[in-house]
Amino acid sequence: MSDDRKMLLEEVISAINFHNNICITSHVNPDGDSIGSVLALGMALKKNRYKNITMLVSDEIPKNLLFLPGIDQIQKETHAKKIDLLIALDCGDKNRIGISKSLLESTDYIINIDHHITNTNFGNINIINPDASSTGEIVYEILKLMNIDIDKDIATSLYVGISTDTGSFRYDNTTSSTHAIVSRLLDLGINSNYININLYQSRSIEKTCLLIKSLDTLELLKSGKIAIAIVTREMLEICNTTINEADLIIDFIRDIDSVEVACVLKETDNNTIKVGLRSKNYIDVSLIAKSFNGGGHAKASGCTLYSGIEEGKKLILEEIDKAFR
Repeated sequence: MSDDRKMLLEEVISAINFHNNICITSHVNPDGDSIGSVLALGMALKKNRYKNITMLVSDEIPKNLLFLPGIDQIQKETHAKKIDLLIALDCGDKNRIGISKSLLESTDYIINIDHHITNTNFGNINIINPDASSTGEIVYEILKLMNIDIDKDIATSLYVGISTDTGSFRYDNTTSSTHAIVSRLLDLGINSNYININLYQSRSIEKTCLLIKSLDTLELLKSGKIAIAIVTREMLEICNTTINEADLIIDFIRDIDSVEVACVLKETDNNTIKVGLRSKNYIDVSLIAKSFNGGGHAKASGCTLYSGIEEGKKLILEEIDKAFR
């Protein structure tokens, strides 16, 4: 760890020690890394009797994460009118923080901890490490620097964050440091089989129904290099599920042998489309997302389009096509 990086992490620790009312949150539409990181940091600070700690995630938590120890400690809302210190985890920009605007505006101080290269550095302290596989990796570093004992429950949350953001250690953001950290977590006695069954082998029939419906819309373009599919609100209603259950689709279509870029458009409201983008080898999808004020990683990004689904599909395909030129 460089001296500059260590100094920044020590600033984080000083801010945590100084402030009394601390809220830990993440981005809208939470995933494994965001929930795992919130739980790991929140449980660690509570365990070490750090003041008033609130873990706040307003959006629905995906079903495959409900097995996590301490998940009932995460609140959907708070009656607090003011936050002394907000710790935003895994959140690329201020607009994606998953708390109310009024609560955000009441915040005196923000610590921004993330691994997305497109992060806008919106915090008073910004710990941004694009070389980290996940925000879970960065939280692990902070806990070690704070000399906080990482117990089995905290280790489980960190493992989930790292595993989900590395595609179960398949993506090229998985480094030797990632494996070294995970090795230490395994040494703490976490049950990786139980974790993996819950994360990857417990798909509901509703989620399966949504996958099948979405695959009916699948199109392969540019000699099979582009795969695009759609999720509509009607599909969600038919399958009796939510938009959070659509995460499987993009990975499924990306894994088609000819595909370089996969895209899924998810209709969340009238003229509001959430777009997921994935690539395999050489296309930087974060640049595509950035064209629509989105962001993320070179091989996994997203954005929001304010249009109908067909118009949105046309817009995103134009940008994807440009990336191949």
